[in-house]
Amino acid sequence: MLRKIITALALLFVQTVFSQANLYNPSIDVQHYEFNIKVSDNNDSLYGRAIITVRFTEKTNTVRFDLVSINDTGRGMIVTGVKENNQNVAFVHSQNMVNIVSSKLTSVDEIRKFEITYKGIPADGLIFSKNKFKHRTIFADNWPNRGKNWIPCKDHLSDKAGVDFIVTAPDHYQVVSNGIKVEETNLPDQLRLTHWREDVPLPTKIMVVGIADFAVDYPGETNGIPVSSWIFPEQKEKGFYDYAQALDILPFYIKNVGPYSYKKLANVQSKTIFGGMENAGAIFYSESSVSGTRKSESLLAHEIAHQWFGDAATEIDWPHLWLSEGFATEMTHLYLESKYGVDTLIKSLKKDRTTVLAFTKKTKLPVVDTISKNMELLNTNSYQKGGWILQMLRNQLGDVVFWKSVQQYYAAYRGKNASTKDLQKIFEQVSGKDLQAFFIQWLYTGENPTLLVNWSYDENKKEVSLTVTQQTAKLFELPLEIALGDKTYTLSLSKKEQQFSFPVKTKPSKPELDPGCKLLFEAVVKEETK
Repeated sequence: MLRKIITALALLFVQTVFSQANLYNPSIDVQHYEFNIKVSDNNDSLYGRAIITVRFTEKTNTVRFDLVSINDTGRGMIVTGVKENNQNVAFVHSQNMVNIVSSKLTSVDEIRKFEITYKGIPADGLIFSKNKFKHRTIFADNWPNRGKNWIPCKDHLSDKAGVDFIVTAPDHYQVVSNGIKVEETNLPDQLRLTHWREDVPLPTKIMVVGIADFAVDYPGETNGIPVSSWIFPEQKEKGFYDYAQALDILPFYIKNVGPYSYKKLANVQSKTIFGGMENAGAIFYSESSVSGTRKSESLLAHEIAHQWFGDAATEIDWPHLWLSEGFATEMTHLYLESKYGVDTLIKSLKKDRTTVLAFTKKTKLPVVDTISKNMELLNTNSYQKGGWILQMLRNQLGDVVFWKSVQQYYAAYRGKNASTKDLQKIFEQVSGKDLQAFFIQWLYTGENPTLLVNWSYDENKKEVSLTVTQQTAKLFELPLEIALGDKTYTLSLSKKEQQFSFPVKTKPSKPELDPGCKLLFEAVVKEETK
């Protein structure tokens, strides 16, 4: 009992700390961004003008935005002017912040607009590079909070806002971004202005532009959502074939999770540092994702799943990243199961289980991790273990309750931010079960179950006896399935050592643990001879 009380108090402390995550830059709630960006082929400089509409949540006479300052290599942004409601105001740009002295004290819920003009060579976030065909490309790559390298913003995932990108670039480029294209105008000097608008509020981590030579294909629509493929011209046939699989993937998530939140889905071959980046309505994939063999189906399924989990329903803070990556991992498995069968699911789960167990041996970190840096959270805990946790919820609650819980979670937090506790509450409400122990042991414990199973066969009694010993410091509550011959039993484990016995017709070669691959654990099975 004392162990349970201490664990519950620790969990309460963790959840209390995380509930403060939305206090990042608390005086403002950004309503809308308009970014006017100009780039050229002559250099890697950016000229920008940002118009930021802000709702104030408290009385203040200052406001601040994230924007990386010039560093020792000469990279970074220089602010050349700031206006508030079209009037010049005082500002200081230092230590990666634009601090603005407002013209007068604000009132709560007051709306004001700030215009920031700036220029520079981005240190990160907007990447000027060349693709594998040696053509110049310019791609935004904001995750996790690298947007501030090229756009003034409130660079935290707890603040969502609509965004317009108005890009002026050489006219040989195509420009892709979030939302829908509202203007494309040829300008003098072989330039073109392209204007994209996204009215659905987004966190800055998924606000992007892609500027490159593209071939563009429109393979069709799903539920009225236009799907497009943006491919480097040298691979257009292969890329159009590969990326068209999005037309099969979208309906699965719409049917099983809920409505798609954006007005289009563009799948873009790019120069992201990641294998894929789930930018809202404009997913960026690595340039190696195109092969003409559709080898990237699981990658497409993963990034498209993020449009629901991570983009629309967004984690409240970085320690809850599993709500994005774990969901995308599990949804990918479930999509592939629906298409190829349960054997495909089991194969993926076994592979992920091996990865998780190896990871835990190296570092005993909980999934909801308050210590790691943001980039360090892109680890096995967030992906494979997060996916396994959702799969175990599915196993314990059944398909009907599981999918209903997922749907209600998405409906409740679509366009909002959620914590792990928020997800737990939804699953508890739908299932009618207390899931506190489940969430504590799988998400706030830096271990996985390790079992020693000693077994013996009694010829006289025609009986198999088992002694199951939990070998971790944390005692888990587990439903462990065991197959003996043609029968399968479920053992309810919760103590350090438990004994079980089962009638059998003949001696089995060996008890088979978890024959359906339903549990994240490892075990050593030993036969005792008498």
